[in-house]
Amino acid sequence: MDAGDIVDDFTATTDRGETVTLAELLEDGPLVVFFYPKAFTGGCTAEACHFRDLAAEFAAVGATRVGVSRDPVDVQRSFAEEHDFDYPLLADPDGTVSEIFGTKRMGPLWSRRHTFVVDTDRTVLKAIRSESDMETHADEALAVLQRG
Repeated sequence: MDAGDIVDDFTATTDRGETVTLAELLEDGPLVVFFYPKAFTGGCTAEACHFRDLAAEFAAVGATRVGVSRDPVDVQRSFAEEHDFDYPLLADPDGTVSEIFGTKRMGPLWSRRHTFVVDTDRTVLKAIRSESDMETHADEALAVLQRG
């Protein structure tokens, strides 16, 4: 998935056990979808916390954030509660959402660390790929949205 691509609608379960679709997530404005390999690991925690810490900045540009990993709902819930995330985490245990975005991989780290800025018409505005720079995902996504 790259800039200009259209994201297929999907259905997923949040850390709170609620079912959501991409269309619903886009109702209030653009969406930043960040994929992380595994909850509670050092890099994934740093990345997710950085997205949390920029809540006011994302709100100012009218964007919603959502994290996705292949961890089950109960693990996502624990991860969100422990770190006080103000945005939903999507459980993707079978890799369906990861496959749509092209982040699915095999092995102990189930998905690539990629972030996508998605406009309300489901068009990808930017794809951010970095396995080692945990802050670049939120920072670059925010920069794209601030440029409008």
